[in-house]
Amino acid sequence: MTMVSDILVMLLLLTNLRLLASSRLAACIQTVAIQAVILGLIPVTALFDRLTLELVALSLSTMVVKGLVLPWLLRRATREAGVQREIEPLVGFTLSVLIGAVLLGLCFVISAQLRQSAPPGTALLIPGAMFTILTGLFLIVSRRKALTQVLGYLAMENGVYAFGAALAVEAPLLV
Repeated sequence: MTMVSDILVMLLLLTNLRLLASSRLAACIQTVAIQAVILGLIPVTALFDRLTLELVALSLSTMVVKGLVLPWLLRRATREAGVQREIEPLVGFTLSVLIGAVLLGLCFVISAQLRQSAPPGTALLIPGAMFTILTGLFLIVSRRKALTQVLGYLAMENGVYAFGAALAVEAPLLV
């Protein structure tokens, strides 16, 4: 199942780059929902040999709350606020993607020591989780609209969840 976990982490990385590149709030909300589905599947694939009912319940609840409920609430807030597009971000979208690429490389360098002691099947998840946290932080700092900053908080929380899923193998419900 390592290959499936690695593919999910790569999809997580791509969703982070899409968050950095997109100027439409609806696309960003959809991307955070896709991240939630990916995050719900990562613990199941990484711990497939030790699959328990609690782990399946955790994954399903993650996908429902983060993938359905929170995006629905954000779409509703977007509709009520009348905001359709992020206008004049503090950092342009092209520069955001370039900064994201640099942060991704930096995450792989920083996490080299952590990856050696990581449980099997989760070595790529550590730099992916770090990049998701930094992407969320960058969105919070570099965007002007409050809804986009909320998306940054959600992306950051997704990174914390992914980091916990990578390292809390013995107690995944702790995450």
